[in-house]
Amino acid sequence: MATKNNSIVKMKSSQMLDNFLEKTNLHKKDFAQMIGVTLSYVYNLIDETIPFSTRSTTLERIATVMDINPEEFVEYKIPQDPILIDETTQFIREKQKEKKLTTVQFLKAFPRKQRLEIVDILRGARPIPLDWEEVSVIAKVLDVSKEEIYDYWEARLRQLLQTSGFNFESNQGIAAAMFDCAREYVYKNSKI
Repeated sequence: MATKNNSIVKMKSSQMLDNFLEKTNLHKKDFAQMIGVTLSYVYNLIDETIPFSTRSTTLERIATVMDINPEEFVEYKIPQDPILIDETTQFIREKQKEKKLTTVQFLKAFPRKQRLEIVDILRGARPIPLDWEEVSVIAKVLDVSKEEIYDYWEARLRQLLQTSGFNFESNQGIAAAMFDCAREYVYKNSKI
């Protein structure tokens, strides 16, 4: 940081990035791959051909690679909640559109205590519930079959198991049996 007239002036983000790449001798192509952008995007950031990113995710990735806090970038705005627009959220939104439901109409179809959770799912701040009964309420409101929604629920459960350390490759048999039983139960006994 530089000092000017007793006030602190932050270094431009593009200059910070350029200095980092030069100091660490990290190739721009490698850096681009580390943060999930194209090489030309990195060049454009450094050359200031485009404004420096204001996307929280991109800035957080850049900061992580640079081993600094994202708040060091003047462009960084701390997100209140992480945003996850996954396939399930897209599926729910598409079905909502097909049913021609406004978001208010959609939310009103749920018990009051569940509406905040549904809002968070729609805005991508939380994933589909793990509780099958909660998932079945969503399916019922959207008028989709249990077969249509089951795969999204299973994917969510697989994600949780894997994140918790479950190795699907070394436990193929048990995973297959577990999900075969779950699928059979859901298809035969679900209230949808």
